[in-house]
Amino acid sequence: MSEAAHGPGADPVILGRVSGLFGVRGWVKVFSYTDPREAIVDYGPWWLKSADGWRAMPMAEGRRHGKNVIARLAGVTDRDQAAEWLDCEIGVAAETLPPPEEGTYYWRDLEGLEVVHRDGKRLGTVAYVMETGTHDVLVTEGDAERLIPFVMDDVILEVDLDAGVIHVDWEWD
Repeated sequence: MSEAAHGPGADPVILGRVSGLFGVRGWVKVFSYTDPREAIVDYGPWWLKSADGWRAMPMAEGRRHGKNVIARLAGVTDRDQAAEWLDCEIGVAAETLPPPEEGTYYWRDLEGLEVVHRDGKRLGTVAYVMETGTHDVLVTEGDAERLIPFVMDDVILEVDLDAGVIHVDWEWD
């Protein structure tokens, strides 16, 4: 593996993981969390998290291949070298990401926010966000776990990142 570097910062953004090997020339399959999935190759520099911590591992080239994304990591020229990176998370420094468009949010920015119903009842905090295919869903922790559809202007009334609050109109019973 490459030499350790300073790291991607205190809180890297996880964009995917190395999920398999592709061919014999050092290419890997990438499970991407980006939308569209091939957008992961547009971000960088890549950092990979192994058991030893974060390591700088720039991508030399990458592209969509059928339903998958494949990439060749810089300096990796054969299958054995590529195998060292299997199951490693792919992250980038948060400051390298473009700001989200108006009315859109990075999931990481929603995690930890307090969720409050329009009547003032606290519903918990966002533990994580998941994708269901139809729309994203906030998973809250508190007195009970709740799944709240992230549908702006219908269920999600307001996201106030500065105040750390999401106001919702969602019947949880």
